[in-house]
Amino acid sequence: MKIGVPTEIKKYEYRVGLSPDFAHAYVDAGHEVYIQAGAGLGSTYADADYEAAGCKILPTKEEIWETAEMIIKVKEPLEPEYSLMREGQIVYTYFHLAADKALTNAVLDRKVVAIAYETIRDRKGALPCLAPMSEIAGRMAIQEGAKYLERAFGGRGILLGGVSGVLPANVLILGGGGTVGQNAVAMAAGMHANVTAVDVNIDALRQIEHEYHGQVHTLYSTDAAVREQIAQADLVVGCALIPGAEAPHLIKKEYLPLMKKGAVIVDVAIDQGGTCETSHVTYHDDPVFEVDGIVHYCVGNMPGAVPITSTAALNNSTLRYGLAIANKGYKEALKQDPGLKQGLNAHLGDLTLEAVAREYGIEYKVADAVI
Repeated sequence: MKIGVPTEIKKYEYRVGLSPDFAHAYVDAGHEVYIQAGAGLGSTYADADYEAAGCKILPTKEEIWETAEMIIKVKEPLEPEYSLMREGQIVYTYFHLAADKALTNAVLDRKVVAIAYETIRDRKGALPCLAPMSEIAGRMAIQEGAKYLERAFGGRGILLGGVSGVLPANVLILGGGGTVGQNAVAMAAGMHANVTAVDVNIDALRQIEHEYHGQVHTLYSTDAAVREQIAQADLVVGCALIPGAEAPHLIKKEYLPLMKKGAVIVDVAIDQGGTCETSHVTYHDDPVFEVDGIVHYCVGNMPGAVPITSTAALNNSTLRYGLAIANKGYKEALKQDPGLKQGLNAHLGDLTLEAVAREYGIEYKVADAVI
C-alpha cells in the first residue's frame, strides 16, 4: 500500500504522523511511504532521516494526497485539505467530527474512509490511541493552569502548591476519572495543590481515594456539585469525555460570576466542543481569553507544544492498527478487530458513528453494513 504523511497545517502543530523509525516499520512490511518535505522538522526529524528509513520525499501536500492510498496524520483535515481527499482514500488520524460539522460534511462529500484514532477501542474497551495524548494533555493542563494563575498572565496571583504558612490553590478536575483527569490529578497532587476530582464513575473515584489515601477529594458529578465547587476553585480543568460525541457543558455561562476573579479554566475537551459553555478554540500563540473575569485556556492541540514527546507517544499507540490496515486492507482489518472497527467514522459517503449522527440529525449506517 502507498502511505502518505503530509505536513500538519494546523497553527502551531509540530507533530508528525510517522517518525522515521515507525515509517520504517511500514517499509519493512513491504509498503511504500511518502513523506512531505519538512513534515518531521517540528519533531526534530530531517528529510534525510526518512530517506534513511526507506521513505520517499515529495515536495508538496498535493503530491502526497494524490499519491497515497492511506494518509496518516495527527490532526483532522482542515479546509485547505478538503479538496485533496479522494474517493476511497483511507484517512487515518484524529477527526473529532462531533465538534466540526464542516469537516463531517467534507468527509462524507469526498467519500473517504475515515478511521479515527479517538474512537478505536482495545480489548478492555479503553481508547488506546487517544490515551497517550490524553496523558500529555492532562499533565500539561496543570502546567499551563499554574502559569496562567500568575498575575502577569491575568490570573489570581496564587502559587499552585502554596508555601509554609500559606494555603495552596484549590484545583477542581471535572472528569477526574478519565485518562486526562487521572494525569491532571497526579500533577496537581504532586505540586501539593488542594485537589478535588469530580466524575460520574464511582469506581474511578474509589480508585483515586485509594491511590491518594484520601489526600485528593472526590465528588460525584451533579450540576449542584459543580456549581458549588467552582465557586471555591482557583483552577478548573475540564476534561469530561463522551467518546465520539460532543463534550457535556458542565460549566454553564451563568456559573462564571460565582467564581473568583482571575480563576483559570483549562478546557482540555475543547476539541470535542468543550466542557465550558463560554469556551472557544485558541492556539498556542494566543492561548487565553477572559470572560466575566475568568481566564479561559482552550488550546485545541495542547500536545502539539511538546512534539518530541507526543509524536513518539502517538506512534507507539497507532502503529499496530495502521499496519493491520495496510497489511490486510481496511475491510479485512476492521472485520478481524472489533475495536478497530469502532474507529470507522465514515465510509464512502456514509456516516458510521451514531453519536455524530445524533449530534447533527443525519442518517448513519453501522460499520458492518458498509464493510
